[in-house]
Amino acid sequence: MIRLNALIIAAVALSATIGTGIASAADLPAMPYTKAPPLQSVPITWSGCYLGGNIGAGWDRFNAGEVGFAGVATPFVDYGPNTGSSFIGGGQIGCDYQFASNWVIGIQGKAEFGNINSSNLVAAFPGVTAVFKLKNTETLTGRLGYTLAPTVLAYVKGGAAWSNAWAAASTAFGLGETANFSMTGYTVGGGAEWMFAPGWSVFGEYNYLDFGTKNVNFLSTGLVPGFGAAGALADTNAIRLKAQEVIFGVNYKLNWASPVVARY
Repeated sequence: MIRLNALIIAAVALSATIGTGIASAADLPAMPYTKAPPLQSVPITWSGCYLGGNIGAGWDRFNAGEVGFAGVATPFVDYGPNTGSSFIGGGQIGCDYQFASNWVIGIQGKAEFGNINSSNLVAAFPGVTAVFKLKNTETLTGRLGYTLAPTVLAYVKGGAAWSNAWAAASTAFGLGETANFSMTGYTVGGGAEWMFAPGWSVFGEYNYLDFGTKNVNFLSTGLVPGFGAAGALADTNAIRLKAQEVIFGVNYKLNWASPVVARY
């Protein structure tokens, strides 16, 4: 009986304690509501490095003339001009930096491939056709752009250019002489680029390339009489080369995935 009374007394005491705690908690002020901070995406920027590919069309113009034969200098003999066009394609890689809100400065390396063939009859040597092939070009340029809108960039560019070409004198008996050669010059151009998705952009541009004039040695094939033995120095020609290109391409920015920033 004594034990039962003790249990009853303990239960009453516990109930009183719990009730007091509940009453005290009820008197506490409500916890204030804190709104989660909004998420803010990183602002659109053209700063960063990229790589991409392109396709388009290319045009060239060769002017050539003889300035030497079999290693002996001769008076200049004009072979005349010729022009050609073809589809071209290639790739580009570069880096840009956006400053002063709307201005973008950058550097780019680009290469274009696609044989542009051209030829013309040589009036000074009846029966001979001058044949040329522009095989590829490479450029290293700086560019300066201005954002017409956050995702639209208009730009101009300019810098150094290199080309690789092939040329030959063709006759009814076959090729009399051939030459593989490279030339160095400059390029200028401009275009527009549109960032249509995070990290992705498309562009269109025009470029003019001028490689100046270079004296090129032609070696005999040994197939046509009058050009010398196979491998012998036949003609030395002064070759002038200009080219133009219109290309369209896509770029992928390598570091586009910047973290989302919380704004408090």
